[in-house]
Amino acid sequence: MVRGKTEMKRIENTTSRQVTFSKRRGGLLKKAFELSVLCDAEVALIIFSPKGKLYEFSNSRCLDLRFTTWMDVNFQLKVV
Repeated sequence: MVRGKTEMKRIENTTSRQVTFSKRRGGLLKKAFELSVLCDAEVALIIFSPKGKLYEFSNSRCLDLRFTTWMDVNFQLKVV
C-alpha cells in the first residue's frame, strides 16, 4: 500500500510542534551518524530549536573545531 504525499504546513499546537521537532531531530542525528559510519564520510550537522537551543553532531575533531569557531563568530553577530 502506498502512502499519500503529506502536505507540509506549520503545526499550530505548540506542544505537538515541540514533540515533532524532538522526534525529527533524533532521526536526523541518527541518519547523520549512519552516513558517517557507512560511507566513512566527514559529516557535520547543526540544528537550532525554535527557542534557539543548539544541537550539533560531527564525526571528527577537525569539524568540532570548525563548529566552535563558527558558533563563536555567529554568536557575536547575534549579540551585536
